[in-house]
Amino acid sequence: MGTYLNPGSELFKIATNSKIYVDKTMLIKYTNEHILTSDRYMAVSRPRRFGKTMAMDMLCAYYGRGEAAEELFKKYDICSDESFKKHLNKYNVIKLNIRDAISKSETVGSMTDGLTKRIVYELKNDNPEITLFDETDITQCISDIYESTRTAFVFLIDEWDAVFRIKGITEEEQVKYLDFLRNLLKDKAYVALAYMTGILPIKKYGEHSALNMFTEYSMTNQRELAEYTGFTKEEVQGLCKAYNMSYDETKRWYDGYCLRDISVYNPRSVVMSMTGHDYDSYWTKTETYEALRIYIEMNFDGLRDAIIELMAGEKLSVDTRSFANDMVNLTSRDDVLTLLIHLGYLTYDFDTKRAWIPNQEIMGEYASTIKTLDWSGVTEALKMSDELLKAVFDKDNRYVESALEKIHSFETSILTYNDENALASVISIAFYTARREYDMVRELPAGKGYADICFIPKRGSSKPAMIVELKVDKTAESAITQIKERKYIDGLKSYSGKVILVGISYDRKSKRHSCGIEEVFKE
Repeated sequence: MGTYLNPGSELFKIATNSKIYVDKTMLIKYTNEHILTSDRYMAVSRPRRFGKTMAMDMLCAYYGRGEAAEELFKKYDICSDESFKKHLNKYNVIKLNIRDAISKSETVGSMTDGLTKRIVYELKNDNPEITLFDETDITQCISDIYESTRTAFVFLIDEWDAVFRIKGITEEEQVKYLDFLRNLLKDKAYVALAYMTGILPIKKYGEHSALNMFTEYSMTNQRELAEYTGFTKEEVQGLCKAYNMSYDETKRWYDGYCLRDISVYNPRSVVMSMTGHDYDSYWTKTETYEALRIYIEMNFDGLRDAIIELMAGEKLSVDTRSFANDMVNLTSRDDVLTLLIHLGYLTYDFDTKRAWIPNQEIMGEYASTIKTLDWSGVTEALKMSDELLKAVFDKDNRYVESALEKIHSFETSILTYNDENALASVISIAFYTARREYDMVRELPAGKGYADICFIPKRGSSKPAMIVELKVDKTAESAITQIKERKYIDGLKSYSGKVILVGISYDRKSKRHSCGIEEVFKE
């Protein structure tokens, strides 16, 4: 057992000994279906704290020669699969952590030279009967061992993209690193499986990728691995029951990553929530390589508007095709939004090609970040949100009008609204803190039409429901009348109790707002 060659099962044992361990061993069934086939190259990218390293440790324990891991896996789902014993501890595993390796090296060249030297050293010690080793040629050494022993190799490469996330590394060095991986892996008979994980998809240079033999599983399309990307609904429901936590609140905070019809939860945050018995943003308590602020401050055309619309609950179309799969070569709004998808700050529906903010935890990250920026109108709206909600409860329509006037007086592009949809985006942000107590629904089917914005109290909340109707160049009273005549209150199907009706209008000529507030009761 070595550091790189067949490093053993200890790290996976530690994971399974943890207070919370969710069984994801059926991932092994999927990798077994691809081992020793032309589809044996898998590149899996997802945000930090989404279980990438744990999966790597599991595969290492399962495939690594010299281990006796049957006992370790016997209580997990994979042990009942017909492929389990066929591949158990049958391969030489070479496991690399590129982030650790590059952090100890001055250049990419010294990193690859160092890895070559260390791996060849361990190969020699493990195969003393083979004497013709070229210590500078790792590919030839592995080929010689494979020809002699006919034991194939499983390559597990963690944080494979770390080279592209570190400032100061030149494009020439990046190409050298990609060439190292390609020469090590591509079209080699000794490769039984190559499984790489990272945050970013495979780096492109020129028109092609140096590693085009890999099938990619990323946050824009996790393909068959969606259920192994995070915790599923059923898994979280089980944890909430075991830890006496509200499933609805857990869902609001940590759910929302849409991966090919499967919605998954941030696993690290769920674990912290369960064990700490609270709901908090654990995103900020994890390491990120670049702050969210750096990316949303970029002055690309339409980017600021896009972020504001996302915070208002909109889903935006994003073209992910031009993204160069690094954190430096960002040239457009879509590039930045695509990067935010891979970092976990947005989720993305592959079928509709639209992205949105997944949950309360991430929404809080945007709000905290924007408060530090010079986005005057939005920042003011977020700061005034609590008082604005209180004014609605108090039926203080004058305060609501003056607050909206103040927010709108700042020069933030989307706040210069000229239609009801833009007005709705601003109102959604202005009532940001209401989301603590409410589910906010835009365009709710209700009665004879669609209510602009509905605030439906969360389970256990004592707050009244709210229906907000918006008008441009009409009166607030006409908005209230529309709510009543079109019976929007009927859209609150499972709710009974007090309902506050809010009509808000904006006059483009006078640039003034008006507000009407009434209270009704729903049986």
